[in-house]
Amino acid sequence: MTRSRISRGFALALLLISAGARPAFAQSLPDLVTTDTLRVCGDPGNMPFSQRKEDGFENRIAAIIADELKVKIRYYWLTQGPGFVRNTLGTGLCDIIIGSAAGGDLVQHSNPYYRSAYTLVTRTGELDGVTRLDDPKLKGKSIGVIGGTPPVNRMGELGLVSAMKAYAPYQLDPARKHQTIAAEVIADLAEKRIDAAILWGPAAGWLAKQSGVPMTVVPLLQEPDRPPLTFRIALGVRLEENDWKRTLNTILRKRRADIEKVLRDYDVPLLEEEGSKLLEAPSP
Repeated sequence: MTRSRISRGFALALLLISAGARPAFAQSLPDLVTTDTLRVCGDPGNMPFSQRKEDGFENRIAAIIADELKVKIRYYWLTQGPGFVRNTLGTGLCDIIIGSAAGGDLVQHSNPYYRSAYTLVTRTGELDGVTRLDDPKLKGKSIGVIGGTPPVNRMGELGLVSAMKAYAPYQLDPARKHQTIAAEVIADLAEKRIDAAILWGPAAGWLAKQSGVPMTVVPLLQEPDRPPLTFRIALGVRLEENDWKRTLNTILRKRRADIEKVLRDYDVPLLEEEGSKLLEAPSP
């Protein structure tokens, strides 16, 4: 998802977290690991990625994998946050994480199945034309960002921290109003509590469309390589499960077009495998 090993691992851990942490809870291990079930580690409230209704794009990708394997899906739910991998894959509760930032050390990764970027989100008509964080139009603007994510470092380099509104990466209040931190940021932007937001693109595109306020989502493709603001996303499996990884890689190749369609349906900004260009949509 380019920097030191420790800071890279921290950034990868925070990358897809747009929901808050809740304490890990115990679940009963299945008596037998069968071959007729795809056991998925999922977040029960992290739209547009996943939720219990199974209508997030990661849920739909899991369904594609299960279809190819000709098995049913069983979810083990745990909110993204500290201990997610340890308490899901690590305990044997499930066998796959849909949507893991390639390059992390806690899991073994499949081949990446998409690449995306952090984005600048603004209310349409107010900061139109801004495509870089060093644009003078952003000076003095209140910009929402999730604390600990890579854009914070870039904002520091550009002197944007003084007006930055940093949101805690984990939600610890059970009475919280919004399902995820990213949803809270977009709500504040819609209600003009902030002037702009910098969010992970796969969350930003869908949330902006759901906000009810016209918003412009611009992938940050012109920033320096460090800190990185573009990342490859893969499937996560246990470190020793090489055969399982190869099986998944075969499915990802075979169902590539189906997976891409799902991502586009949820307004995920898709990048070419290399470089700083958006992936062109397939011809109708």
